[in-house]
Amino acid sequence: MPAPIQHAQLEELLQTRSLVPRAQLETLVQEARTSGRPLRALIEESGVIPESVWAETLAEQYGLPYDPLTEFRPDPELCQLLPLEAWQRYSCVPLAETANGVKIAMATPHDLRALDALERLLGRPLQVVVAPRSLILAALVQPAGHQQVFTRIQEEFRPVLVRENEQGDEILSVEKITKDQSPIVKLVDAIILRALEQRASDIHLEAADNTVAVKYRVDGVLHPAMDPLDAKVHAPLISRLKVMSELDIAERRVPQDGRFRLKLDRRTVDFRVSILPSAFGESAVIRILDKEHIASGVRGLRLDRLGFNEQDLKRFRRSITAPYGMILMTGPTGSGKTTTVYAAINEIYTEEEKIITIEDPVEYQLQGIVQIPVNEKKGLTFARGLRSILRHDPDKVMVGEIRDAETAQIAIAAALTGHLVFTTVHANNTFDVIGRFVNMGIDPYNFVSALHCILAQRLVRAICSECKTPQDVDAAECLDNGLDPALLAGRPLYHGQGCANCHGMGYRGRYAITEFLDLSDRIKEMILDRKPSSEIRKAALAEGMTMLRQAAVDKVIRGETTLREINRVTFVEENK
Repeated sequence: MPAPIQHAQLEELLQTRSLVPRAQLETLVQEARTSGRPLRALIEESGVIPESVWAETLAEQYGLPYDPLTEFRPDPELCQLLPLEAWQRYSCVPLAETANGVKIAMATPHDLRALDALERLLGRPLQVVVAPRSLILAALVQPAGHQQVFTRIQEEFRPVLVRENEQGDEILSVEKITKDQSPIVKLVDAIILRALEQRASDIHLEAADNTVAVKYRVDGVLHPAMDPLDAKVHAPLISRLKVMSELDIAERRVPQDGRFRLKLDRRTVDFRVSILPSAFGESAVIRILDKEHIASGVRGLRLDRLGFNEQDLKRFRRSITAPYGMILMTGPTGSGKTTTVYAAINEIYTEEEKIITIEDPVEYQLQGIVQIPVNEKKGLTFARGLRSILRHDPDKVMVGEIRDAETAQIAIAAALTGHLVFTTVHANNTFDVIGRFVNMGIDPYNFVSALHCILAQRLVRAICSECKTPQDVDAAECLDNGLDPALLAGRPLYHGQGCANCHGMGYRGRYAITEFLDLSDRIKEMILDRKPSSEIRKAALAEGMTMLRQAAVDKVIRGETTLREINRVTFVEENK
């Protein structure tokens, strides 16, 4: 442990560097004297000094070096000196092993008990440098971190492969994690388990000339999961996935699709695997379907938690409480349409009404609702299933997607005969939906008579609340992005710096941005008169409609997301 160092009083140091306003410092000093608590503890709790500046102040007070950890990369062997939990408990991380002991970065150099405990555990002297606590915690869990993360997760979850026989009965194929287990098996388990830890929806394994890239899709965006793997592991890696998915190992020239299950910590997670030949060998995508985790979130899901603006939320809630008619959702794949439909169904569900859904696939189950999966191989299409559903006397019906004229006709007929029908269709915006149905050959009068509203939506990533910081944006950049600088009125925009909470990405979670078209009498008349979309759009704007781009800009102004993020999913032209 470093010998105690003589240093200036903390109060004098804060006054000298003008880190805290004099009046506030006097209040804190008085509170420290009254309560008997250390001044440094009160300053840390108040958050009056930025974390990095506070770390620099502590370093100066104790005569120790300051390290922002900008060049730090964890050394797996050095991290193995202590369990990961010990490094986290004492808010420190090992930097290097020297002839004089172990050099560590620490957020609390004044914690003598922690220093004593670390010296006893390590059995060697410490060389302490000071670093911000959040950067230390981020360093401990960053993707390039040590093997303890993988080892700990494997020991906790102990993945067990679950198979099904032809009768649909589950057969457990126990593949124990032992010292004799293949390194490839361990690698696949580690990749999957880290993906679950980071809330990934997909795992991408992409073959290149001399490497294999491993990427995760988190909150709709791909990012590298680890350093590229050597090309030597490519063939056994793909073979392992094929074995787990019961695919043909010898076939490498045509695409293959399969699935497998893993039991993890008392829950079962489904995985869909798609193998595709490419120029440098087969690439794979693994879709993660953690139904139990999703279902637990869906049970408490409500529309006001999705990020709707207040006006669209009020209008949409009015539409879904109608006794009959059609509610249309539109947007590209992965835009959150299904989540919005389930949130709407959650809000209107009562035991007095029967709700039946037909979906492809049923990704998670809702209590009290009859859900039917499409099975086109067996002849159960959306159209055929919808016909049968209507014979079961439902009050409300959800059709996962309208793909053809036949399904559209039946859905419209159901809406016209006293049922409330929720459905989705792929289109870029609310006005393109009208053209889609007309091009299918649907009678405009029946379509307009059945339709209550159209909701288009996208998903934008939310700035991480833990590392959210102000960001300066000049007027020219605002204008280029369709944002009036006057709207900011001195208010800053925000971005995420990256921390342990968001795995260094600066974003965590997503919000919906919406475009709601209410079928007013004027809009219905214009559709029946075959008016162009541009005229219908002008009329809708005059009635108070908020376009997708404007909804996205509003979230930027409120500090919920960034300009870069809304430019990823919307166009400036949409608001013109």
